[in-house]
Amino acid sequence: MIETVPLAHSDVLQAAARIAPHCAPTPLLTSHSLDALSGAQLFFKAEHVQRSGAFKFRGACNAVWSLPDELAARGVVTHSSGNHGAALALAARTRGIGCHVVVPEGAVAAKLANISRHGASLWRCAPTIAAREQLCAEVQASSGATLVHPYTDVAVIAGQGTATLELLHQSGGLDVLVAPVGGGGLAAGAALALRYD
Repeated sequence: MIETVPLAHSDVLQAAARIAPHCAPTPLLTSHSLDALSGAQLFFKAEHVQRSGAFKFRGACNAVWSLPDELAARGVVTHSSGNHGAALALAARTRGIGCHVVVPEGAVAAKLANISRHGASLWRCAPTIAAREQLCAEVQASSGATLVHPYTDVAVIAGQGTATLELLHQSGGLDVLVAPVGGGGLAAGAALALRYD
């Protein structure tokens, strides 16, 4: 069961301050050709140049640096087939703590290498969400690590919202925001960044 915790725009602002020493601002790109085709001015947030290669580092970094010292000392655990695992592994390395990543059989070798190069312990399981969550629970129980869920963790959501906050400052404002949706953490964080208390 997923715990419901209220989040606010202020959580994104706090996340931005918390991750600033660890996350690089990413560029805002434009395209005259696409502007002409769309009849609007379009902005593209280049999160692929963020540390770890994806926006996921923002959320992972906020989650890792939000932990009290006594919890951080036990490390973190998550499940991922790539980007979140690499992001959490790198964020854990910036804090000097351990990281466990549960990965499904058949995950892309390059993504697994990216997770491993940041020092995470890999745990393989069947390629189902149920198997991932079960093994995460087992690793958490045996290690004492804190679970950092890839898209429902409130610190991850607030951290991912910092990409939109940065976009708003760089662009001077938006009429419409379009965000990709997988698990929903980026979209939820974007909505928080847009919503003012």
